[in-house]
Amino acid sequence: MAAVVPFRISRKYISTITCTNGRRLYSSTQKNSVLTSRDVRRMFIDFFKDRHQHRVVPSSPVRPRGDPSLLFVNAGMNQFKPIFLGSVDPRSEMARYRRVVNSQKCVRAGGKHNDLDDVGRDVYHHTFFEMLGNWSFGDYFKEESCAMAWQLLTEVYGIPPDRLYVSYFGGDERLGLKPDRDTQEIWLSMGVQPNRILPFGMKDNFWEMGETGPCGPCTEIHYDHVGGRDAARLVNGDSADVVEIWNLVFMQYNREADGSLRALPQLSVDTGMGLERLLAVLQGHRSNYDTDLFTPLLASIHQCSKCPEYRGQTGQSDVSGVDMAYRVIADHVRTLTVCIADGVYPGMSAAELVLRRILRRAVRFSIEVLQSPPGSLARLVPTVADILGDAYPEVAKETERIMDIINENEAQFLSSLSQGRRVIDRTLQRMDGARLFPGSIAWSLHRNLGFPLDLVSLMVEEKGVAMDTETLLRLAVEEEKLKTEAQASDTQSCTQLDVLTLTELQNKGVPFTEDSPKYHYSLGKDGKYAFLPCQATVQALYCGQALVQEVYEGQRCGVILDQTCFYAEQGGQNHDQGYFTQDSQPDVLFPVEKVQLVGGYVVHQVTATEALRKGDQLQLFIDEAQRLACMVKHTATHILNFTLRQLLGEEVEQRGSHVTAERLRFDFSIKKPLSTQQLQEVEKMMQDIIKRDEPVYAEELPLLVARAIPGLRTVDEVYPDPVRVVSVGVPASDLLHGPNPSTTSIELCCGTHLLRTGYIQDFVIVSERQMVKGISRVVAVTGEEANKARDAGHALAQEVESLSTRVPAAPPCLPSAHGLSKEAGLLIDAVENTAIPQWQRRELQSQLRALQRATNTMVRKLEIAEAANKVQALLTKHQEEKLVVDTMDTDSISVLMKAVNQYSDQAPGTLVMLLSQQQSGKVLCACQVPKSCGPLSASDWALAVCTYLGGNAGGSTTVAKGTGCTTDITEAIHWAKEFAKGKRRS
Repeated sequence: MAAVVPFRISRKYISTITCTNGRRLYSSTQKNSVLTSRDVRRMFIDFFKDRHQHRVVPSSPVRPRGDPSLLFVNAGMNQFKPIFLGSVDPRSEMARYRRVVNSQKCVRAGGKHNDLDDVGRDVYHHTFFEMLGNWSFGDYFKEESCAMAWQLLTEVYGIPPDRLYVSYFGGDERLGLKPDRDTQEIWLSMGVQPNRILPFGMKDNFWEMGETGPCGPCTEIHYDHVGGRDAARLVNGDSADVVEIWNLVFMQYNREADGSLRALPQLSVDTGMGLERLLAVLQGHRSNYDTDLFTPLLASIHQCSKCPEYRGQTGQSDVSGVDMAYRVIADHVRTLTVCIADGVYPGMSAAELVLRRILRRAVRFSIEVLQSPPGSLARLVPTVADILGDAYPEVAKETERIMDIINENEAQFLSSLSQGRRVIDRTLQRMDGARLFPGSIAWSLHRNLGFPLDLVSLMVEEKGVAMDTETLLRLAVEEEKLKTEAQASDTQSCTQLDVLTLTELQNKGVPFTEDSPKYHYSLGKDGKYAFLPCQATVQALYCGQALVQEVYEGQRCGVILDQTCFYAEQGGQNHDQGYFTQDSQPDVLFPVEKVQLVGGYVVHQVTATEALRKGDQLQLFIDEAQRLACMVKHTATHILNFTLRQLLGEEVEQRGSHVTAERLRFDFSIKKPLSTQQLQEVEKMMQDIIKRDEPVYAEELPLLVARAIPGLRTVDEVYPDPVRVVSVGVPASDLLHGPNPSTTSIELCCGTHLLRTGYIQDFVIVSERQMVKGISRVVAVTGEEANKARDAGHALAQEVESLSTRVPAAPPCLPSAHGLSKEAGLLIDAVENTAIPQWQRRELQSQLRALQRATNTMVRKLEIAEAANKVQALLTKHQEEKLVVDTMDTDSISVLMKAVNQYSDQAPGTLVMLLSQQQSGKVLCACQVPKSCGPLSASDWALAVCTYLGGNAGGSTTVAKGTGCTTDITEAIHWAKEFAKGKRRS
């Protein structure tokens, strides 16, 4: 076997490369230097910029802008999707792009392109990677792109041509896609040997960005690490010896939501070459982790660990899993660094949830496998910044902030990991040799401690125990069902104490629950909220409609404590989530499912995971992220209430509200729905208050004193005395005799609120409609969800603008008109169902209604014209016949119906049935019968024929339509004629 050696930089090309400061990148004495990652990246950019006049475009952030189909940017072409779709703003700089080159930050974790589970197991999968790419937007196409790629690889990078193989798209008969013979001929004309030009199908040589989006046939260039042989059979064969290094995609189609392919407005080229894999080839390595993109990072990991240096072992050779841990950590810290620098933080949904999983996976491998101390992961960030900072300056600028975020999330996970490990170990000890780990315990770890389920499975599998996946699936389904139910029944709730129970509690001297700890939180100088810990004693247990002294594992019960930090559902705000533990068994979690305030008692509904007794000492833990999200929405609701009155006048009255972690809902009195302009003004006024970062005050006042505050907002509700007053900008006590109250928000409220308005960050109304006459309902989102709504609105606006440009210029043919009409319908659905600013939704809906009318009119006129052309031929063929059954070539039942109608108009008194056989064997049927025909009706005729053909039909006495299926249309015509004749004779 030939030795793997690094390639030397092409001497011919050395003399042409200079740095931006004018200094040569290499001197003549460096001609045998091995290329570094910086060299390879720069050579790629310079080759296309200097030799082929490409514009250098910076990498976009890894968070997709306005593209809900993606969690992360997963390919270099993502940022250019508007160009491929023809929806780019013609006034933008992007609209002028013709030839482009860049190095794009990409993440493949979650969604269709997901490499997360493979990372670490081999030496070439990554969640974060750099995609070197060049693009042509309506400029050059297949021939030029193939020539450029071959020149760069063989002449500039110096890769021997006899190590390279190329593949091309071999077609797909099912989808009606022909083989890409053009590309095959191009490679042949460039001197590539025929046995090195290989056809493959959709899986390997038809590239798609995701479930929907731009796509097309591609040609790939593969490299044989061994050489000196015919390795054609190993191409696309999952061989570590023969690897793909460059993919040239010829963007011709867009994958629609229904799975169909639609031609793009212009032919374009999108190429992508992973820097990591290319670098391994050029530096003479089989493993990407042996390149200088990773070796400094692996060295830094070793400095923090107690394990031997990285050796590059995989599979069974990596007995202790140490080398896999090295690769996992190296890959994941790169992903974390880049994502956080681009504003994607570990969180609880979508991309943020994926990043949270990546962080926790890296932390576990770091601490449990490499035995690194806490904080080691964050200490790797400066090394990542040093490696990537030249190409992506934002990574170097954000180093300290990235480290802080990683450390904070690591600390949270370590706390959960430690507790989770105790729960798992204790459960295993109690299993007495059973080989199936309880799914309920795993679900509790997942639901309450944020453990990824696959991590729980891995941890128990290490002990030789399988996971009870059936129970896990059932619990997940139940959880989803609970989330989607609009109003869950409370008939069996353990929080609904009846009057007898309340009386019994009071007679036993059980004090009301002290719930002021729910307000015990602070805002630090670092802008983060801190929630104080809370200890409590079990005062009473309510189970089976009675007070009990003890509950056992599996029993659902209500728990009453002497004090609690849990917020009970009231004032329109959702109850807190979380769990509590016993002091005697801190590794046993009691998930809190529901919290309600009943007669002065805060009742926590739980399903016991262990015996729980009256008098037990507990530690209480709320879900801080969920609580904080509710605080954001609740404070935003108050400001919205104030803003609406400021804008619309004092007649605006609150009629209801509901606050969850995801969104806020506000109902109010108004004579007519808010106009588009008013919606925009409300958002602007909200933004002004948010940007001012005003303080939010909360204080208790005697109810009578509070009601005397001018401008106080109240709802039809029974308030406690004293009452909690929440105000923005000015303390409530100062408003009694101070500033004009009309300039600030002030309400009676028991909810939990932010301490400053700036934490809301952003605000977007995503829905506004009248529930009944005079009452409107607003639904709004805040923070990152508001940003996403704006991005989604911008993306849809671009698509609508693209459609409005194409409709007037559409060619006068039915397939084109049908396509535009369908596109308008899909966009109408997208605009209706996507969370975007409501003012923008209305504008887009107005435009789309006009476009749909225009396309429908276009379709109708073209169908009438097509039917008229075909009817003339039929009239000539049948002349004076009074019974006509014939075929017509069309795939539209609408055209068929128009044809029988026109035939009947031009040949009064004639019975007409037209059949159209499709390629699939399906038959379309339409008929029309004169009113004077007697016993034969159109509906009976069509139903009889279509039933004979194995289908169905319907209609009226004079006109009907239906479908069936046959391979012998001649026999169908004969049968239809005989049926009609028989009916007429009878």
